[in-house]
Amino acid sequence: MSGNTFGQLFRVTTFGESHGPALGCIVDGVPPRIHLAEDDIQVHLDRRRPGQSRHTTQRREPDTVQILSGVFEGETTGAPIGLLIVNEDARSKDYDEIKDKFRPGHADFTYLKKYGIRDYRGSGRASARETAMRVAAGAIARKVLGAGTDIRGAMVQMGPHTIERERWDWAETGNNPFWCPDAETAAAWETFLDGVRKSGSSTGAVIEVVASGLPAGLGAPVFDRLDADIAKALMSIPAVKGVEVGAGFGAAQLSGPENADEMRLDADGTPMFLSNNAGGVLGGISTGQDIVARFAVKPTSSVSISQRTVDTNGENVEVATKGRHDPCVGIRAVPIGEAMVACVLADHLLRQRAQCGE
Repeated sequence: MSGNTFGQLFRVTTFGESHGPALGCIVDGVPPRIHLAEDDIQVHLDRRRPGQSRHTTQRREPDTVQILSGVFEGETTGAPIGLLIVNEDARSKDYDEIKDKFRPGHADFTYLKKYGIRDYRGSGRASARETAMRVAAGAIARKVLGAGTDIRGAMVQMGPHTIERERWDWAETGNNPFWCPDAETAAAWETFLDGVRKSGSSTGAVIEVVASGLPAGLGAPVFDRLDADIAKALMSIPAVKGVEVGAGFGAAQLSGPENADEMRLDADGTPMFLSNNAGGVLGGISTGQDIVARFAVKPTSSVSISQRTVDTNGENVEVATKGRHDPCVGIRAVPIGEAMVACVLADHLLRQRAQCGE
């Protein structure tokens, strides 16, 4: 199976399945003498960890990370960093009844067609469980970027319900289970998602990630555009079906003067932008403004409502998925989105240093 490695200089390779013995990753290209401890990684894994509220899967995984290599006496050595997370609460028997059925919305059919074999236990490699290692790698990427870079994510839409941007408060994202920056909307989402969960259904979401404190100059034309790599990184997250940067699809509704980010000199004579419809990227290169990206997550495909499908014997059947599943996978996608943006930015920062010496 190809396609398990991401990045050029900051390279991440992940391995492991949802119901296998463990998940792991190798992070290569990390510069030496960066302070790194397991606690630096664990704090981000704990934000993604399942079972923390009634609104996420009740699978109980501590997601305790182990550093296997690449760190000596608390500092990176420049060698590949090996990370491992042991799976402790897999219940493969939940899938026995449906192992021969193709679940609508899942990769069951396509994996079998491509490889001639598939791991039906929790979707195997196609499971969002794989993203734990992305978050771990993203924690290391943040260390490469340094304390001056801040990467934060928030859920801005759940199902048809959007936040009020006038009430945006980053501090609120830590006060509710949805990483929502709008306290009033978060309270309404509680009621909405309870109804979705009790009905046996699921709902989608939109996540916004903002990266601040980055220099201008990251990224390269033509095929290595910073925004293109961010889009690929976010689209690679399971269940993501759309990505936009800056004004995104909304730019189609604007006129040229409305969309263009006008410039002026500040009091120190430094060029500054009067708006950020470009999302911090022009010509595939960072402007020094906040980088802003959003991604849409589809509703969880595993639902207890019976759906029509076919099985491996070529019969028309129906399937209802039992077990423990997120009614809205977008909730735990917030730290995953942050991690993928961090990995892209760390990669481009190292590539900038390699080419331009900055």
